[in-house]
Amino acid sequence: MLYILRQASVHYVLCMNAHCLRASIFQMAGTERHDREMAIQAKRNLSKTTDPVERLRLKCLARGSAGIKGLGRVFRILDDDNSRTLDFNEFVKGLNDYAMMIDKEEAQEIFRVFDKDGSGTIDFDEFLVTLRPPMSNARKEIIMQVFRKLDRTGDGVITIEDLKGLYNAKHHPKYQNGEWTEDQVFKAFLDNFDSPYDKDGKVTTEEFMNYYAGVSASIDTDVYFIVMMKNAWKL
Repeated sequence: MLYILRQASVHYVLCMNAHCLRASIFQMAGTERHDREMAIQAKRNLSKTTDPVERLRLKCLARGSAGIKGLGRVFRILDDDNSRTLDFNEFVKGLNDYAMMIDKEEAQEIFRVFDKDGSGTIDFDEFLVTLRPPMSNARKEIIMQVFRKLDRTGDGVITIEDLKGLYNAKHHPKYQNGEWTEDQVFKAFLDNFDSPYDKDGKVTTEEFMNYYAGVSASIDTDVYFIVMMKNAWKL
């Protein structure tokens, strides 16, 4: 069985069988180094673009791999009626709640880009898909391969129960010293992909894709990205 622990930007993989315990360490995109490089590049590019949608994308990427995913989570919280749409006031509130420093005029310009039919609302799923940095089909497919591996129940959500069938939490030091339960170990793992605003212990396809869209932005070639994903997740 496998157990993956993220600690100080390094994932430790403990591989167990009847005869031995083998530990290997590998770097995975989405670590501090990639996030730092991406944030620096995003901040640098902010001064070069006047396109409001691109500016918002870069502001999210300046927060690291989970930046776009975190904005999506804030929007979802605001969607009280589950319509998956936002009016302008909700849109602005979401940006403010996520501490996106965008003035009202620029927010109106972004909103108009997505309110194509002039209805006064935008579909935030479409908004987030467009906000993601462009990814090739090859990158999207490898991300979904990883998601399907983790989503053992096939219900479109990665949960603690899914992880229990894949990873052994009992080798986590905080489990061994009695500080954490097994569920807390798995929850900490899922928190890597979750928004700091609403950690619910569940990762949806959308959140997973949004997270890795941020990771992807820091990696130049498809080949490197695919190899990294395959090695990291043992595909």
